[in-house]
Order: sequence, then C-alpha cells, then structure tokens
Amino acid sequence: MKEIVLDTETTGISISEGHRIVEIGCVELDNLIPTKNIFHCYLNPERKVSEKAFEVHGYTDEFLLKQKKFSEIIYEFLEFIKNKRLIIHNAEFDLSHLNNELKILGKKSITNEVVDTLILARDKFPGSPSNLDALCKRYRIDNSRRTKHTALVDCDLLAKVYINLIDQKEPTLDFGVQEKDNNEERNKKINYFKKIIKPTEEELNNHSHYLKTQIKKNFFN
Repeated sequence: MKEIVLDTETTGISISEGHRIVEIGCVELDNLIPTKNIFHCYLNPERKVSEKAFEVHGYTDEFLLKQKKFSEIIYEFLEFIKNKRLIIHNAEFDLSHLNNELKILGKKSITNEVVDTLILARDKFPGSPSNLDALCKRYRIDNSRRTKHTALVDCDLLAKVYINLIDQKEPTLDFGVQEKDNNEERNKKINYFKKIIKPTEEELNNHSHYLKTQIKKNFFN
C-alpha cells in the first residue's frame, strides 16, 4: 500500500468556532520512498485568519482571498489520497478539519487507514516532547527551513521522522553516495588496526635467558 504524508494549515484550532483550512500538503511514499508525487494547494477559507494562526503560518487574508475554495479542489484531493494509508502528526486535528470541509459540501468523511505519528512518538518516548521540531532534533533531521509552519515543508520533515519512528533508515537511491560512505567507514576502521611485528629468534632467546636469570636471581636472594 502506498502512503500519503499529510498536513494542513488552518485559520484557527476549533471547527466549532468556524475555522477552516487554508493549506493542504501531501507527499506520496511508495515502500517508504518519496515518489515525487505531491498534492499541494492554498485555499480561500471564506473567513478571516485568527491572530494566533497567522503567527504560526503567516498566510494573510489578502493572499488567501485569491486562492481556490475547497469545493474547487475536493475531487482532485480525494482522488490523490484514494486507497492510501495516511500518515499524519496529530491526526485528530487534521482529520477533523478535513471532514468538516467535506461535511460542508455534503460529502462523506475520510475512511482511509491512518497512522498518527504523534501517538507513535508518545508510545516510543513516553514523557518526552513529541512535537515535530523535537522529533527532528532527536533524529538529527535538518529543520532549518521550518521558519513557519507550512504544509509541504512539514510533510517532508514528517516523512523522515515517520521512517525513523518505525525503525527504518531513510531510503536513498544515490548508490554512489552510499558506496562513498561505506568506503569512508571502512577507512575509519582501518585506522584503528595496528601492525603486528613478530620477534626474531635471537630476541626470543635473549628474552628467555633474561627470564631464567631473573628468576634464579630472585629465588636465591
């Protein structure tokens, strides 16, 4: 089964307060390898962005007013995620907003299989911070591009976090880089080897003679 790493940005937290989606990002994985098949769009939420949400993602009302509405991208989005497992960090939040958008248009809720990486992280590291930045730091994933919360950047980071959470190394198709890394690792190990020099027969005889004389000397003294 192919998987979709998914993230959304919204006008605010609660759908009960009328908040809507302003961005959807999806990155497809095939056997944990990104396929370069993505879905991304900004959306006109048909309402104003809250101050707290603006601080998170930085999308202005003026910018969003020019974007498509959810009703204009719904079928393309549903086709993209069809029959694929969804990988989401704090899935309850994103799914509640997506299902709210579908409900507004009289559509059924999403029924895809879902993996919540927040739950995976809390199970694996109980008591430790489990937000995306903390997990990137734990796994030494470069998140310097994440100056604001943007759906596609977060999807890219989450894909790497997800692979680490399920104890899989991040895949690469650059076999040249892999071979170079392997050679460097072998060279590092070779540096720890020390050349063994065998003593000559004369040195062995001298050593034997020294031991005998020392033992005799110590015994009689």
